[in-house]
Amino acid sequence: MTQISAGKNILTFINVFTVDPTNQDRVVELLTQATEGSVTEAPGFISCSLHRSLDGTKVTMYAQWKSMEDYQAMREDPRPLPFFQEALTMAKFDPGSYEVIKTFNHV
Repeated sequence: MTQISAGKNILTFINVFTVDPTNQDRVVELLTQATEGSVTEAPGFISCSLHRSLDGTKVTMYAQWKSMEDYQAMREDPRPLPFFQEALTMAKFDPGSYEVIKTFNHV
């Protein structure tokens, strides 16, 4: 389960895939297959959430990992690679790595 809080030493990836609206569902399907098929089993994996924009032009993956090394090891795993490669044929990939510095909640 995704939990967002500061000071947990969790590496966060917010990866945005820009797509033609006709390809949004396929990109969601490919990222789901890659994640369910092997990424969730990778050492250091914590959680992942997929989001799709209401206008159909973006798919955003919010993922949490224990370390950059764990994330890089998963990226070298050949099992999810075909799904990622196909997604990149129809989407522009804009990756980003972050750390949570502050959260705000309704009181």
